[in-house]
Amino acid sequence: MSAALSRRARWAVGSAVALAVLFAGAATVASARGDAAASAPLTPAADSADAGFARDMAVHHQQAVEMAFVVRDVTDDEDVRRLAYDIAHTQANQRGMLLGWLDLWELPKTAPEGQGPMAWMPKDAHSGHAMHDMKGAGGAENMDGTAEMDRDGALMPGMATRTELAELRGARGKQAEILFLQLMTDHHEGGVAMARGCAERCAVPVEKRLAQGMVEAQQSELDLMADMLAARGAAPRP
Repeated sequence: MSAALSRRARWAVGSAVALAVLFAGAATVASARGDAAASAPLTPAADSADAGFARDMAVHHQQAVEMAFVVRDVTDDEDVRRLAYDIAHTQANQRGMLLGWLDLWELPKTAPEGQGPMAWMPKDAHSGHAMHDMKGAGGAENMDGTAEMDRDGALMPGMATRTELAELRGARGKQAEILFLQLMTDHHEGGVAMARGCAERCAVPVEKRLAQGMVEAQQSELDLMADMLAARGAAPRP
């Protein structure tokens, strides 16, 4: 990787992490203060967008953390390892916040009976790029236009399958770097679609702010990963 790209990588990752920490910190402070804007509504319903996003994004983030730790151990590339560390650190912290809100709301961390992943998103949101991500992860489209995720462990937009995770664990060096960047690009694109959904549909202001922070931070990392792939003679997956 060129020195210029390496400097850009450090700046972009640092900016994305700083933005994520800023939004996470603001969310934590607002929640702790219990101000009126951040506390209404006090308790979302179990089938609300707020609860659904918190449950689903916690699972989504957990896989990103897992992939970051995998690639950290199979490459010596400083920029990829730094990106992986920052993704793991940021998303682990955000996951803790999401699960903490579910505890605060006294809501289960699993979906209500009969409600699968992404049920909090309306059918029209399961189109375009989000639907493409879900199909690409192994889902099948139902008659009503929603996506039936299953399959091989990919439950939500952009998530890697078990087969892809096994391939990442078995890769080394440049091959591992490219595969990680491609999988994480898909993962971020799915995550951005989900976060936009919460920013539009969630009712709890502090959660809406966190979701918007995720959109902005992950979009910055998407731009960075495109540059990192190009530097390795590769590109995001179609």
